[in-house]
Amino acid sequence: MSRSLISRTRAVALSLAVAAALAPVAQAQTEEKLSPIDQQFLQDAGQAGATELAASKLALTHASDRQVREFAQRMIVDHTKLARNLDVLAKRHAITAPATADSSVIGSLQNLQGAEFDKAYIEKVAVDGHEKAVALFKKESESGNDTALKAAATKALPVISHHYEMAQQLAKAKAAS
Repeated sequence: MSRSLISRTRAVALSLAVAAALAPVAQAQTEEKLSPIDQQFLQDAGQAGATELAASKLALTHASDRQVREFAQRMIVDHTKLARNLDVLAKRHAITAPATADSSVIGSLQNLQGAEFDKAYIEKVAVDGHEKAVALFKKESESGNDTALKAAATKALPVISHHYEMAQQLAKAKAAS
């Protein structure tokens, strides 16, 4: 090989080595550290979504009421989309641990069947869960620090609010019957 080719090869190799060494530094500088408020939102929203999904999957086999099963199916579809969106945002901030469901809620439902399950699911997951989720997403949309999380919460809030309204209607319908 000629000297100029060897020099150019070494220069390219050196440039690649420097770029590889600096890449983590550049990536760390572009990843913003989430504020405690935003970290807590991601954690709480992740757990709420995981709980909703796990409980709604139980409802498909444990509920006796058709309306409860239909509500649960809708929650699975909508909350799966929401969970994917939140996962993308969490990964941008190097948060990769999967959200886990609230074991006390799931534990209280898993041994119930039929009308007992329907009542507990409507109360604990559909109504109470969505009431808490509305407050959680509203707080993030108003006072979150990360613009992407704030925007995601703002975008999700009407859907979650609609779920809460649906849950209240379902509770009224079941109380009347």
